[in-house]
Amino acid sequence: MNFSGAEKQFSEQNMGEGYLVFTLGEEEYGIEILKVQEIRGYDRVTRIANTPDFIIGVTNLRGVIVPIVDLRVKFRLDAAEFNANTVIIIVNFSDRVVGIIVDGVSDVLTLDGNHIKPAPDISSTLAVEYLLGLGTVDERMLILVDIEKLLSSEEMALVEKISAAEVA
Repeated sequence: MNFSGAEKQFSEQNMGEGYLVFTLGEEEYGIEILKVQEIRGYDRVTRIANTPDFIIGVTNLRGVIVPIVDLRVKFRLDAAEFNANTVIIIVNFSDRVVGIIVDGVSDVLTLDGNHIKPAPDISSTLAVEYLLGLGTVDERMLILVDIEKLLSSEEMALVEKISAAEVA
């Protein structure tokens, strides 16, 4: 398709984006589906010393050492027991592969610009710079997380460096 300025912007806004919906406690969150590589059941991870508390360790995923992040700890939520519903979402962006532990995955939704509202500028446990906005579908409200910003921190670079050193 060949669009000119305003037509292209209108078209992109109305096509919508896919979001993988996951839960942490009672809240529903969404991340861009295109950044999701796979969803795996929770499996034991190898702890690495001197890493931030939200990084519970690493796992070997077909020869790639993947840091595993507990989003409950990252978001300063109450700790949860890992059970049969607990899953690891493997995300892939900017040549980085990271696993995030969530309570469960519930849905894949397509949201267009009409369904996404800006995040309120309030002091919360989840910093606003990590939010894409709030998605609304019928009576549901999703917290849309910019997973790339959330996991592209200096802390994650440190983990990759430590992981590489331990494997070598």
